[in-house]
Amino acid sequence: MADTVIWLKDNLWSILAVGALVYLALSILVYFFQDIILFRPEKLGKEFKFEYENLKFHEYLIEVKPGVILSGIRFKAENPIGVVFYLKGNSRSIKGWGKFAIDFIRYRYDVIMVDYRGFGKSTGIRNQEEIKQDLQLVYNKIREKVDESHIILYGRSLGSGFATKLASANNPRMLILDAPYYSMSKTTGRYMPFMPMSILLKFPIPTYKWIKYVKCPIHIIHGTHDRLIPFKSSIRLASINPSLTRLHPVIGGGHNNLHNFESYHEILSRIFTIDKLEFDKEQSSIHFKRKHR
Repeated sequence: MADTVIWLKDNLWSILAVGALVYLALSILVYFFQDIILFRPEKLGKEFKFEYENLKFHEYLIEVKPGVILSGIRFKAENPIGVVFYLKGNSRSIKGWGKFAIDFIRYRYDVIMVDYRGFGKSTGIRNQEEIKQDLQLVYNKIREKVDESHIILYGRSLGSGFATKLASANNPRMLILDAPYYSMSKTTGRYMPFMPMSILLKFPIPTYKWIKYVKCPIHIIHGTHDRLIPFKSSIRLASINPSLTRLHPVIGGGHNNLHNFESYHEILSRIFTIDKLEFDKEQSSIHFKRKHR
């Protein structure tokens, strides 16, 4: 034991130097390979044809700039009353996400989905700023045809941060967040608490900063058993802009299975079909004071 202590003392600086080199190497790996960690894209060939049974749709290819094309689909409702701009999660392509359009078409909303750069048929190199610009471009094209009072932004997981940013810079009818994160830095930090993710991350996506500037009604839907993005992240987000925010827990719901819960669809039904009642403080218990005897 004594020999071990002496050896440690004699080699302390060497041990610290090796530790520092290992930590530096890990930081470099995280910085340069985070795109592989954060994104799980499915790539589709130019000739791929989308097929959705019982859904009417039209495919769009939008040239953002030379060499950068965004692939999108507009799912069509009968006599639509508005548009849901659906921002998907970090995996696959709109080929797989398109099936969720039916959840909004039933309320007579067209649904528009786009693949981020490098997903599906979309091309180009991803970074946070250019994804924001791409989505704003698509939003601008939507509002050329549809008044903003009839546009609903729906952000799922990764897409929740970008949907919040869009809502903060525009005036949509409503913002719906599905399993949102407080910030991507916080979420990734749960899995690598020893790494300075706020410095290393190229996609910090600070939802908590953007949500405070949203001026439309906000609905947050989150499973209580979500192990990837904990339910408490939605509690924290809901407290930032409380006068406009409603939190809808899906009891027992995880991260990828909310659509399998009837309660999720009941929540959507309430959001899409029930008009907000005017709240009169004088006709409520908010100022009730117990009379002392």
